[in-house]
Amino acid sequence: MVNVEEALGRQSVRQFEIRRVGVAGADTAAVANDVVATEEPLEIRLGYFVDGEHRERSISVTMRTPGKDLELAVGFLYTEGIIRRFDDVASVGPCGPPAPDGLINVVRVELTPGVDVDLDRLERHFYTSSSCGVCGKSSLEAVKVQSRFDLHHARFTVSRDVLGRLPDALRAKQDVFDRTGGLHASGLFDAAGEISIVREDVGRHNALDKLIGNRLMANALPLLDFGIVVSGRASFELMQKAMMAGCPFLAAVGAPSSLAVQLAEEFGMTLVGFLKRDRFNIYTRPDRVV
Repeated sequence: MVNVEEALGRQSVRQFEIRRVGVAGADTAAVANDVVATEEPLEIRLGYFVDGEHRERSISVTMRTPGKDLELAVGFLYTEGIIRRFDDVASVGPCGPPAPDGLINVVRVELTPGVDVDLDRLERHFYTSSSCGVCGKSSLEAVKVQSRFDLHHARFTVSRDVLGRLPDALRAKQDVFDRTGGLHASGLFDAAGEISIVREDVGRHNALDKLIGNRLMANALPLLDFGIVVSGRASFELMQKAMMAGCPFLAAVGAPSSLAVQLAEEFGMTLVGFLKRDRFNIYTRPDRVV
């Protein structure tokens, strides 16, 4: 029997013939093969009950790198506040026949009968458009309604030396990035700097949803005794997902956004940005860096 996740993982890269320009000693472009990260749509469908009647609807289409799609689906549902625990999920699996390239680009999550579904939350909230009528204040208030964990008193701490080692440690575990140079990563680390789980994806939010989905499926939330390190910038959406997972510490190799800093302040999270071996910025709750 074919393992679906292994099959998806094998299709996380694609090979193309290219012309490599600027090769030392060559007057013309050299023909070569190059490996790039796969980007394909994933549709997430939700099956649920309303007044005893079964319903199904598509709730999201995201561009992702194939692999760990089941984690991505349940992680997305959790960080969006549609499910509150893995027990809410009766089943999760690929849906429909594979595409001509062998990929299955639809995942269906079937909820347990009796799980109350907030239909309003099935409408995806976007924070990228200035015309959508959503401001920073209302965004934070919306997250506050969904928040389950009090992170102000989380006791997780980490040393500055451990933090400085995280970018290299994360990079060393990015298998697909080594082959393509084109993926974001999210890693879960403990106080000693040990990164136990890494997830990669073309979308930074997908990488974190995969990581959180993994912990949700293992009934290992909240992440009060861990931190999350991300390979890119720290956006509001990443902070919101970390908060929903009960993680008090997020460290980013890149820059944070203003709303990410505001969210961290509001919910008692530590936010580190521009993380490098010998320097970084602490934007909120510096007491957790010892």
